[in-house]
Amino acid sequence: MEQSPAITGSRRLLRRLRDVMAGSGTAQERLNTTVRVIAADMVAEVCSAYLLRAGEVLELFATEGLRPEAVHKTRLRVGEGLVGVIAATGRPLALADAQSHPDFAYRPETGEEIYHSLMGVPILRGDRVLGVVVVQNRTRRHYAEDEVETLQTIAMVLAELAASGDLVSPNERVPGDGFAQTSVRLDGVRLNSGLMIGTAVIHAPRLLIRQIVAEDPQAEVERLRTAVVSMQSAIDQLLAASDVARGGEHRDILETYRMFAADRGWIQRIREAVLSGLTAEAAVQKVQDDTRGRMAQVTDPYLRERLLDLEDLTNRLIQHLAGKPVATALAELPDEVVLIARSLGPAELLDYDRRRLRAVVLEEGSPTAHVAIVARALDIPMVGRVKGALQRIEAGDLVVVSGDEAQVLLRPGDDVLQTIEQSIKARAGERARYAALRDLPAVTRDGVAVELHMNAGLTLDLAHLDETGAEGIGLFRTELPFMIRNTFPGVAAQVELYRRVLDEARERPVVFRTLDIGGDKLLPYLPETEEENPAMGWRAVRIALDRPSMLRQQLRALIIASAGRRLQIMFPMVAEVAEFEAARAILEIELERARTRGASLPSIVKAGVMVEVPSLLFQLPALLARVDFLSVGTNDLAQFLFASDRGNPRLSDRYDTLAPALLRALREIARTAAGHGVPVSVCGEMAGQTLDAMALVGLGMRSLSMNSGGIGPVRAMLRTLELGPLEEFMQRKIDTPVHSLRGTLRAFARDRGIAV
Repeated sequence: MEQSPAITGSRRLLRRLRDVMAGSGTAQERLNTTVRVIAADMVAEVCSAYLLRAGEVLELFATEGLRPEAVHKTRLRVGEGLVGVIAATGRPLALADAQSHPDFAYRPETGEEIYHSLMGVPILRGDRVLGVVVVQNRTRRHYAEDEVETLQTIAMVLAELAASGDLVSPNERVPGDGFAQTSVRLDGVRLNSGLMIGTAVIHAPRLLIRQIVAEDPQAEVERLRTAVVSMQSAIDQLLAASDVARGGEHRDILETYRMFAADRGWIQRIREAVLSGLTAEAAVQKVQDDTRGRMAQVTDPYLRERLLDLEDLTNRLIQHLAGKPVATALAELPDEVVLIARSLGPAELLDYDRRRLRAVVLEEGSPTAHVAIVARALDIPMVGRVKGALQRIEAGDLVVVSGDEAQVLLRPGDDVLQTIEQSIKARAGERARYAALRDLPAVTRDGVAVELHMNAGLTLDLAHLDETGAEGIGLFRTELPFMIRNTFPGVAAQVELYRRVLDEARERPVVFRTLDIGGDKLLPYLPETEEENPAMGWRAVRIALDRPSMLRQQLRALIIASAGRRLQIMFPMVAEVAEFEAARAILEIELERARTRGASLPSIVKAGVMVEVPSLLFQLPALLARVDFLSVGTNDLAQFLFASDRGNPRLSDRYDTLAPALLRALREIARTAAGHGVPVSVCGEMAGQTLDAMALVGLGMRSLSMNSGGIGPVRAMLRTLELGPLEEFMQRKIDTPVHSLRGTLRAFARDRGIAV
């Protein structure tokens, strides 16, 4: 098959570089020869190689064309100058007039002022930048795209030399702060709850690619084809495991992953890289590096998930090419594993023996990440966004993972370890005690009943209804299934989801919250808008009223799915009565549409509002005359009431949910709703915390909805509570001008034997 001149030229240059690398001489001598060969082959007056040293400094290690005395003297910080920008972004740069670029940094010792054009690419190994290789020309040369690709391919060869340790000592890349000797606590974000202890295992799926340049491109193409078939077959076997095969969002995610593994465009790009002269392994890695560079600045959640899936597939395919299909040998794993990784694809998690895998710690990740959803389905504690985890945690370290507290404790002392082990045993005992209470009513000692409902957002959550004895679902977050898709689900897909929720709930009530998107919950297929303060921006019902077709489709699906059954719909982020009336009018349009078409209607339809914007507190009588129920979202209500961003770590502990100001607002809601005969519940995080739940009941709340883990503890608390004295106590204390009543209420509970 005839090849293009660009492919032929790239292959010829790679062979020359391979001969240089295999030749005699020191690493520095080979690097010097390499830059001369590159400059000659690419018709450039200058070729320079900068390598990354300790302290985020790029040092000129070799050059052809610049002044020789600048070698090992010229240094740039990452982000400084054009070379520093390439290192900071991990992306190539090609400029016909480099000196006019605002980031150009002049170094007089190099003599580069006579060179106008510049093309540079990062020297990458995996996702780490090891340096930058640059070519320059005197004329204002416009570098072609295939020239940039050729230089990126050359950089892969240089990466092996840069990573060898012969030029820059590996010790410069290892933190020397004594982390290994001391106990350290790392904070992150809860991706799945639970408390576990285990031995750190560093997730390092990448194999060292020893040969970059292909001897026989056609043979490499055949190796690639065989490896792709082998990988796809192995993925099918992986997904057939009993704990994965059952339906649910995690299954949908893994099916999408399998389709991605068969993507023809991805495989074709690898094939083209092979034909340019790379081995199959190097071609797979080059395509991944190119993709990572293009997507470095992407914030779209769907595209970020696709990049993680592609990382997983890249590693998987390289291992099949090397004849080492993905499998973690049981003999090599500790009995209790805490997996440490930068990121993790959903299938990578399944490679590990679930009988030994205790917890997962990620440097990246979010609660809606695909791997987090799979971890929830398998009940594996997981903490994400743990900054510096891979630098601070070493293989073999003893690690405590608290998903509940979103914390990771490294190398705990004996006394701390003993306390943690006791806590794990106590939790097991508490779970048994809560399970024994599951079928008992949530009634106070003086006979006041409180309804306990469960918050849910995925169908895999529904199994907890029976486990906890919840009376129903007080909040079903409909946006989560939307966030894991790549297109807006049509009416039929939504009907299937909502019908399944109602089926699994059986006769228990379900409150569906319409899409609460925007802010930190973005749909990949909804155009993102930059906002100064997204939490108070275009989100939830505001989007729904601006995009009524989206709301109409969701309401239509809910009506169809609820045929013959009770339908309860709640609108979020309502700031004024007029917004609720506009949303309810759209609901009436869809109900009338169903009637005129002769469709089977729900047996009863109730519409309510989520109270989370403080302006509604001043419209309660007018609102209560129009709604069928209220549900208080204490998370946002507290955030807006105190003007305190709950995602800001500096403010996370500044204001307390048991502050008198918030408690008085909640008391007003409970009293006014009771006076109008409108049911009211609380579905924020307060409802699932025993002390906070006690306060809510003392304020008059008689319905609480919470995550499944809170139902047992709150039920146990209620059955030890005598409500009369609590109501009297709170009446006396709620007007006290103190920061919080938390300590006072805890003392009250302790003195009366209330299980908080």
